[in-house]
Amino acid sequence: MADEREDNKPEELVNVEGKSSKKIFDDSEHVLRKRPPYVFPKRSKDVYATNKTAFKAQLNICEKLLDGGEPEIIIHGLGAAINRACNLALQLKKNSSGTLDIDTRTSTVHLIDDLEPLKDDVDCEVNSRNNSAIHIRVFRTVNIGPLKYA
Repeated sequence: MADEREDNKPEELVNVEGKSSKKIFDDSEHVLRKRPPYVFPKRSKDVYATNKTAFKAQLNICEKLLDGGEPEIIIHGLGAAINRACNLALQLKKNSSGTLDIDTRTSTVHLIDDLEPLKDDVDCEVNSRNNSAIHIRVFRTVNIGPLKYA
C-alpha cells in the first residue's frame, strides 16, 4: 500500500539551533526519546490536564479544589491536551451557575528530544522543538461562604 511508511524512510526534524534547515533522521540509526517538559513546582491550585486521565476525574478534582475553599485554580494544558483544558474550564463555568469566571493565557513551551543511536558508530543527537500551551485561571466572581443549617 502507498499509505504505509517504510521503516527506512528518513524523517525531517528541526535542528538544535532552531534554524529553518532540516536535519535528516534515520529510523535504522536512532531511536527518538522525548524528554518530559519542564514543570514548575506544583501548587495546590494547579491542575495539569492530560488526555490519558478521564475527563470526569479531572472535573471532580477541579470541583473539589473550588469547593474546598480555594479562591482560584489554574488549569494547564500542553499540546494535544489544550482542548481538554479548555473543556474543563468551560464545564466548570457552566456548572457553577454564574459564580465562576475564566481568564486564559497562551504560551509556547520549548521541548527537547534525544536521538539515541542504535549503532556504536553513530553519535547521539538532540532535537529542539516548540509546543503550544494554555493556562486557564478559573476564579470565583461571587464569594460563597460555608452553608449553615438551621
